[in-house]
Amino acid sequence: MLQNKKIVVVIPTYNAEKTLAMTVAAVPRDIVDEVIVINDASTDTTLAVAESLSGIVLITHPKNTGYGGSQKTGYAEALARGADVIVMVHGDFQYDPALVPDIIAPIVNGTADVCFGSRMHSKKSARAGGMSWWRFVANIALSRFEELVFRLKLSEYHTGYRAYAGSMLRSIPFHLNSSNYVFDSEMIAQIASGGFRMTEIPIPTRYEKDSLSPSFFKSAEYGLMTLMVVANYLLHRAHVRTDARFLISSSGRVL
Repeated sequence: MLQNKKIVVVIPTYNAEKTLAMTVAAVPRDIVDEVIVINDASTDTTLAVAESLSGIVLITHPKNTGYGGSQKTGYAEALARGADVIVMVHGDFQYDPALVPDIIAPIVNGTADVCFGSRMHSKKSARAGGMSWWRFVANIALSRFEELVFRLKLSEYHTGYRAYAGSMLRSIPFHLNSSNYVFDSEMIAQIASGGFRMTEIPIPTRYEKDSLSPSFFKSAEYGLMTLMVVANYLLHRAHVRTDARFLISSSGRVL
């Protein structure tokens, strides 16, 4: 434990046979109490790789549920195990697990409920790290639009490196969210709805050859779904249409 807080890393994994072992190995075990790997019905040898790893909690979905579905399983399991801080690390090694101490620090110190790792603090670094031009442009455009709505003072709204206080996750109905990639955008809208304290740290951009990223068309679909989340959030906030996903009081209590 770190300052008497249980730290749990959740690793959603799909077809990560080449990167899962190195991802788990890079987790700083001196401060992380448990590592939960969710194998989302991978069709390669990811399951065999996961089963060969020691010191992890392995959950395998019999059917593919999607990126959001894996997060739901991982967060529910982490909360059931008494996690105080939960960090999501992708199984494709795109985000460096060695930065776990940095991303959890604001939560452990009690200054934030959520911390994101932002690749967009340095735009040059994002491009140099392998972010494609179309993903780079879309990230900036969507993030600026979301900042206008949510006002969370983030330089990037679309990072997959995220740390949450267990108390915060217990206070939002994340189980109502989508099971696909837009789960992350729904989480942001819920964080804004609950008025949770949020911050970010700069992280390097790293697109390895074995990293799994959505295609152009999947990314476009994600962008449209994110805009729909924003629209539903605004309708809910304006009391035009109630959305159960955003029924969270300013104190973080699910209504």
